[in-house]
Amino acid sequence: MTACRNLAAVLLAIALAALANRAATAQEEAETPPRLTWSFAGPFGKYDEGQLQRGFKVYREVCAKCHGLKLLAFRNLADPGGPGYSVAQAKTIASGWEYQVQDGPNEQGQMFDRPATLADHFPPPFANVALAKFANGGVAPPDMSVLAKARTFERGFPWFLTDILIQYQEQGPDYIAALLKGYETPPQGKTIAKGTFYNRYFPGNAIKMPPPLRDGQVTYDDDAPATVEQYSKDISAFLMWAAEPQLTARKRIGFQVMIFLIVFAGLMYFTKKKVWHAVELKHG
Repeated sequence: MTACRNLAAVLLAIALAALANRAATAQEEAETPPRLTWSFAGPFGKYDEGQLQRGFKVYREVCAKCHGLKLLAFRNLADPGGPGYSVAQAKTIASGWEYQVQDGPNEQGQMFDRPATLADHFPPPFANVALAKFANGGVAPPDMSVLAKARTFERGFPWFLTDILIQYQEQGPDYIAALLKGYETPPQGKTIAKGTFYNRYFPGNAIKMPPPLRDGQVTYDDDAPATVEQYSKDISAFLMWAAEPQLTARKRIGFQVMIFLIVFAGLMYFTKKKVWHAVELKHG
């Protein structure tokens, strides 16, 4: 028994050491993005319509030139819990999109381009992956549909344990927002490959994408500041919505289920008390 306990202790120590080493390695490659405050965080969080509309404007005017949103349809812009556009507004956005949708074949057997409709998904900026690579130095820009869920970072031990308890699920937006603000001049003694840019939050610190944002680049329709700080947070929130558009509904249903389970448990308890009451009196 003692040998088993000793073996378990050794295995636990090895696991903790491996986690610490992994976290240290990741820290050497890139800094850990700071945690930001999001309206959609927590069990009762929801998206901020104004922020999503600002983020969509940043995507449309900056990101859409290279990155697609192939899993998102124009009709989703008018869905409940989203940016809050009306159906008419979403239709106008679709028809006025920079890239047209390829359709066909027509009666002559030829493919043709047409303006997008609500039923169409966001058209890609490049016709194919080869063209995307050729236009971007050999690396195709990733599709942004689920980027906020796919891109994350490791906080290491013991933080990943507390993240489970506090339901921290905003690593993706935190990482994207930090990455967009993380472009810097390489520190002294640090060299990066030609054609790459130094980013303090990108693994390896060398990223192919040039700095995409600058102050005053996008003009907002509200009073939000036109700064890289604001742009990065707004586009990150929009990409979170694009990756999980049903987040608000999921949280609402989850809360309703918890209430139901609590009520159901209470009913079962009192039912049990009533059913067994006579038995308890008989054998009491």
